[in-house]
Amino acid sequence: MFSIEHDFDATVITLVDEGTQPLGEDVIVNAFEECVTIEQYDPRTDKTHKVTLSMTQLRDLGAALDLPEGVYVQTTD
Repeated sequence: MFSIEHDFDATVITLVDEGTQPLGEDVIVNAFEECVTIEQYDPRTDKTHKVTLSMTQLRDLGAALDLPEGVYVQTTD
C-alpha cells in the first residue's frame, strides 16, 4: 500500500509494508525540485535515517532497475 500527498514544495509518497511478518517500517519519499529524499525509521536505534539523491542519481537508479548486471555510463545527447 502507498499514499501520495502534494505539499507546497514536495510530493510525499509513503510506502507501507503489508506483507507477512516481519514487516518493515514505512518508507517516506519526498520529491523536491532539486532532489529526492528517502526516510525510514529504525526502531533498533530509535532514529530516522535519511538518504538524499540528486536528480541525476535518481535518473540513474530508475535506469538501473531495468538493466542487466554491469557498469553503465549515461551520456547526454
